[in-house]
Amino acid sequence: MTATQTRPETERVPRREIRPHGKTPLYKRERPLWMLLPGGVLMLAVIVVPLLVGVYIAMLDLDQYTLRQWFSAPFIGLANFAEAFTASPLLHSIWISVSLSVLVTAVTVPIGVAAAISTQNRFPGRGLVRSVYLIPYVLPAFVVGTFFRTMLQPQGVVNSVLHTDVLWLNGSASYWALAGVMVWTSWPFVYLLSLAGLQAVDNEVHEAAALDGVTWWAKLRYIIFPYLRGPLSLAVIISILHNINNFTLPFVLFGIPLPSSVEVMPVLTYIASFQSFRFGLSAAMAICSLVIVAIPLFVYLRAVKLDTGDDAGPTRKQRRADRATLAAADPTTLAAATPAAAADIDGARA
Repeated sequence: MTATQTRPETERVPRREIRPHGKTPLYKRERPLWMLLPGGVLMLAVIVVPLLVGVYIAMLDLDQYTLRQWFSAPFIGLANFAEAFTASPLLHSIWISVSLSVLVTAVTVPIGVAAAISTQNRFPGRGLVRSVYLIPYVLPAFVVGTFFRTMLQPQGVVNSVLHTDVLWLNGSASYWALAGVMVWTSWPFVYLLSLAGLQAVDNEVHEAAALDGVTWWAKLRYIIFPYLRGPLSLAVIISILHNINNFTLPFVLFGIPLPSSVEVMPVLTYIASFQSFRFGLSAAMAICSLVIVAIPLFVYLRAVKLDTGDDAGPTRKQRRADRATLAAADPTTLAAATPAAAADIDGARA
């Protein structure tokens, strides 16, 4: 009898370590977390501490009369939040900011995608065209606001070209004027991310589509758009957050006080703080703005599933497949399994 024949059955079967779901081996968890200490301290000093101070100030009656007392100002709890929602135009500003952000993003996405597709293929002067597309994005917001403020005057270029006498900087037309200027400044960002997504499309895919005789719409729908799903999702969320927090453009374009139709949240907070000197009220408005901004960010993080990775637990389909595999395991493999895995097998068989 040979040595191979006398070897026990358990030695010939390769033993595979079976771990409970969601458990990471020790060697993968031994990471130098102390290297994150400098960044963690900086984040704590720049983000967490000012946020906590802002929350505390929002609960104080802090104005020009109690400013010298600072943290010793009268504590009034949630009174500033109640006043912000009942006695101030905060709800109106929230509606203006959110509607402007959604409208501008909905218009800039197709413009940016179309501009990216138009410059994807090589042609003479493509570099120059790409550079021209980036002009609205690289100009400072202060310059853009001053430029369009001059053009939108009652006797400005816009009314002269359109042969109208619309008051673009006052009244209900201010909303559409601000939306148009924000679209002009925002679409190159969508163009950049769309262009980056188009670079990921292999040339073989384009060649295969051309050989199959695919129409341009089918190529866009089934080939181009799937590659742009990730970049466009990122472009949409960043564009929404940027447009909600846009302060410089409406401030320079319309000045103080703003028309009621363009009284956005950042400018309203600025007026409450540095015009009315209601620092506690302005802090409460800033906290409300932070909550509103966090909503689309949370939706985006859940949509792209950034919380899944190597250390995350398996999906339901993976659990079902693992239970079927463990249930069909032979006794030798069961003997080599860990107690936690054996318990999982018993539960699957039950």
